[in-house]
Amino acid sequence: HVQLVESGGGSVQAGGSLKLSCEASGFSFDRVHCVGWFRQAPGKEREGVAAIDSHGGTAYADSATGRFTISQDNAKNTVYLQMNSLKPEDTAMYYCAAARRFPVNWSDGSGWDDWGQGTQVTVS
Repeated sequence: HVQLVESGGGSVQAGGSLKLSCEASGFSFDRVHCVGWFRQAPGKEREGVAAIDSHGGTAYADSATGRFTISQDNAKNTVYLQMNSLKPEDTAMYYCAAARRFPVNWSDGSGWDDWGQGTQVTVS
């Protein structure tokens, strides 16, 4: 049974930092082609934030470039999202997702096989 569990969300002031974790069970990240972080704010569509493939290659949304960093620890079966210089517009539920093949349009959420339940990030 594949399971992704996010943690690390919380409430911070603008300019602060948070580090989200996505821990996998039921499969190994080194056998999955890629993992992505997504977010969805109330009344808005889900959007991709960052993704990482099995070779360590990364992709970022424009809104995340320069502020967020995605990384993975295969020994811990965990992918992280370090978020710095947080802004109120970063407030959203953050989800991680895994895919066996890197989705062509990774940031729109299509092509991802498994999803976590999310962790809330609130920036004020």
